[in-house]
Amino acid sequence: MRSKHGFVSSTTFTFDLEDCHFTLFSQLKMDEMLGKVPDYADLDKDVYKATIEEGYKVATDVLHPINGPGDREGCHFDGEGGVTTPKGYKEAWEAMKEGGWVAPRAAPELGGAGMPSTMGVVLQEMFSGAAFAFMMYAGLAAAAARVINEFGDETYRSKVAEKMFVGEWGGTMCLTESGAGSSVGDNRAKATPTGNPGEYTIEGEKIFISGGDHDLVSNIMHLVLARTPDSPNGTKGLSLFLVPKYRFDFESLAQGERNGAYVLGIEHKMGINGSATCTVGFGQKGECVGYLIGKEREGMSLMFHMMNEARIGVGVQGLAAASSAFQYSRYYAQERVQGVPLKDIRNPDAKSVPIVQHADVRRMLMTQKVLTETMRAMTYRMALWYDLSEGTEDEAERQKYHGRVDLLVPVVKSMCTDLGFDVAVTGVQIYGGYGYTGEFPIEQVVRDAKIQSIYEGTNGIQALDLMGRKMRIGGGKLFMDWMQDMQAFIGRAKENGFEAQGKALEKAVNAVGASAMHIGGVGQSGKIDAAMLYAVPFMQALGYTQMGIEALDQALVAKELAAADKETPYLKGKALNLDFYIAHILPRAVSLAKTIQSGDESCLDESLFAGA
Repeated sequence: MRSKHGFVSSTTFTFDLEDCHFTLFSQLKMDEMLGKVPDYADLDKDVYKATIEEGYKVATDVLHPINGPGDREGCHFDGEGGVTTPKGYKEAWEAMKEGGWVAPRAAPELGGAGMPSTMGVVLQEMFSGAAFAFMMYAGLAAAAARVINEFGDETYRSKVAEKMFVGEWGGTMCLTESGAGSSVGDNRAKATPTGNPGEYTIEGEKIFISGGDHDLVSNIMHLVLARTPDSPNGTKGLSLFLVPKYRFDFESLAQGERNGAYVLGIEHKMGINGSATCTVGFGQKGECVGYLIGKEREGMSLMFHMMNEARIGVGVQGLAAASSAFQYSRYYAQERVQGVPLKDIRNPDAKSVPIVQHADVRRMLMTQKVLTETMRAMTYRMALWYDLSEGTEDEAERQKYHGRVDLLVPVVKSMCTDLGFDVAVTGVQIYGGYGYTGEFPIEQVVRDAKIQSIYEGTNGIQALDLMGRKMRIGGGKLFMDWMQDMQAFIGRAKENGFEAQGKALEKAVNAVGASAMHIGGVGQSGKIDAAMLYAVPFMQALGYTQMGIEALDQALVAKELAAADKETPYLKGKALNLDFYIAHILPRAVSLAKTIQSGDESCLDESLFAGA
């Protein structure tokens, strides 16, 4: 794509294959680690690399071309319950189906390629970076299919899941209601038994439902939270139901009559305009039938069973925003000629240079680079831990990996979505005035990325989950194990030439530990609001520290590779990444820790914010 001002590279989607391969195979040794897991024993580095390279072609050739046009056109609501996606979406969907890219992690017997979550994360980073709004449809179909396959009735679950995994049917998660928002326990949707086993009539209305209707598939499976008669208030009274757009025969899957689940309208949003965000009414236009998934009143527990995976997925979307924004920015900075070097500022004959040569632009680019690459390492590591927690045969290892995922998944979700947005905003600054126009893709990245910190639990809710639940598991064992492992790793790094950087990270780890103790003490004194006031700063301090650990780990690996072969500009970059991180980004963790331990409660004063 060429802009009207002649720029090519800075409008074309690219992905850093070299950093992806380094992180997966040199740093994390994914192929070796997953080679011990029975489900993935037949996969090797060559298979993984080939999959990544083919996925990259899909991202550039199929997905990126529909991204900008789809954003400008948006979705169309016909007023009767039907939604049409932007031009090109149906063709892209068919290409994804034919290539098996809708759900590559699904088991082969269910139409997938049986790839591990780690590979799913890599593909999602590429695909979402190329066309975030479009990929919402595939992500929702796969996520809903996994719930159905695991908890649905045995008469239909595997057959329905396969239909969804291969992209013939779609899926949604219908949780949010008007006035309830993130407080899911306030939901009012009703489910009344029909007298047929497992069958209920569903009545109610759900809002902000991504993919609530579209023209990419022949049927859509809505997963709906609703209350059965005499259920208690709160989340404990919610049950989960499969509500199809078209009713179907459980044996043959033949579609029958239209069910009473209709879109009432679509949202006109800040971003992801190609993704249909719908208000869906159940039972307002004819009888709406749903089928119980699991048992009554265990709806939230079934949803939480999939929560770690879902939150990692949203974190990857934030990473994808950062990744694409950095790639756009780095190429624009090399192409855009403006201004002379500062040393020639008084020379009227000095020639203008690409803006990449200006110090402040280099600072911004380095910030983008370091944040993106440390987020990538943290996110890929989280996915690898998730695979090992699900598949390793050693029970002690399984429990350790599961605990580490539990502890850090709120951090991955929140840090990647907040920082992914920040990296995109920095991209606009690098582009200058052009970045604020629709001529270049960076402004769309900013608009698309903002939602990521809100859905799948706002980042404030992630922090409450971390402080209120994860930090208390086993009397703080998960957190203490993390601290011990980080201190041990830092010790090894210091012995291998990273003394100064190790000391800086030790300071950050200890500051996070002291902050945890301070917040715990405030909570134990009965001042719950005062303790939770600092949940977000604590989560951020922990996140910046974990990302610093990733920067140190990558520098250590790069040093070993350079010693074994020769130093390349890429490997040298990892050492420079670490120095930049220690000087420019890690101090945020220590500063946040000081803020936490200040004990300031001024914003809780009841005299504030009272007036209309």
